Amino acid sequence: MDWKTFQALLSGVNKYSTAFGRVWLSVVFVFRVMVYVVAAERVWGDEQKDFDCNTKQPGCANVCYDYFFPISHIRLWALQLIFVTCPSFMVVMHVAYRDDRERKHTAKHGDTKKLYSNTGKKHGGLWWTYLISLFVKTGIEGSFLYILHHIYDSFYLPRLVKCHMAPCPNLVDCYIGHPTEKKVFTYFMVGASGLCIVLNICEIVYLVSKRFVRMANKMGSRNRNTAVRQDDYKDPVNNSNVSLLKRDLKDQPPSFRTAMKPSHRLSGLKLEDKIRASAPNLSSSK
Repeated sequence: MDWKTFQALLSGVNKYSTAFGRVWLSVVFVFRVMVYVVAAERVWGDEQKDFDCNTKQPGCANVCYDYFFPISHIRLWALQLIFVTCPSFMVVMHVAYRDDRERKHTAKHGDTKKLYSNTGKKHGGLWWTYLISLFVKTGIEGSFLYILHHIYDSFYLPRLVKCHMAPCPNLVDCYIGHPTEKKVFTYFMVGASGLCIVLNICEIVYLVSKRFVRMANKMGSRNRNTAVRQDDYKDPVNNSNVSLLKRDLKDQPPSFRTAMKPSHRLSGLKLEDKIRASAPNLSSSK
C-alpha cells in the first residue's frame, strides 16, 4: 500500500480542520501510520510460518492458525486506517463542490456577487458535513476496537494455544512467534485508537458548544438592540407596562390639551391681576 499517496490526500483535510482535528491527524500519521509502516509490518511479517505446532500432521497447523487468527492484526489495522480516514474526504469533497458553485456563479454574474465569503469556512451545510464525519469516524473506531476485542479476547496474545481441530490427531500445542512484541504493539495501537476517539468526542463538543455560544450571542445582541430602541415605563392609571420609542417621545409634538391647558390658566391669572390693579379702591374712597 502506498502510504505516501494516502498522506498527500489527507494533507488537504488539515486546512479545513479545527485544532482538535489537526491533533487527530497528527496522531493518525505519527502514532499509527508510521508505527504501522516502520515497525508493525515487520514484526508480524509472515506470521503463519512462525506459528509452530508440535505435530507433523498435514494441514493441522493451517487449520489451527485460521481458528485462532481469523484475520491478521496487521490487515485489520490497515482496513481500520483506511476506513477511519475516509469520512475526512467528505469535507474535502464538500469544499470542492462549493468552489465549483462559486466558480460557475462568478462566471455568470461577475465578481460583484459571491455565494460564499469563504468556501472553506464551516457554516451551513459544511458544518453539518464536518460534524457527521466526526460521528462516522468515532463509530468506525469503536467498531474496529470491538471486532479486535471480540476476536482476540481482550487484545490478549498468549504464548501457547491448544488446538483440537480436525485433522489434528489429538490436542495439539501451538506456539505464536514474538508474542510479547506483538502484545506491546497491539496495546499501543489500541491506545492510539482510543486517543483518536477521545479527540473526536472533544471536537464534537467543541463544535456544538461553539455553535450554541454563537447563537446565544446573536440573540443577546438582538435583545440589547431592542432594549436600546425601546423604553419601558409604567402607566399609573392602567397599572400596565407600555413600551414607547424614546425617539418618538422626543419628536412627538404636544397635544392640544397639554399645550392649551397650562397657557389658558396662566393667561386667566394674569388678566385677573390687571383688573384688580386698574380698579379704584372703594374702601379708601369712602
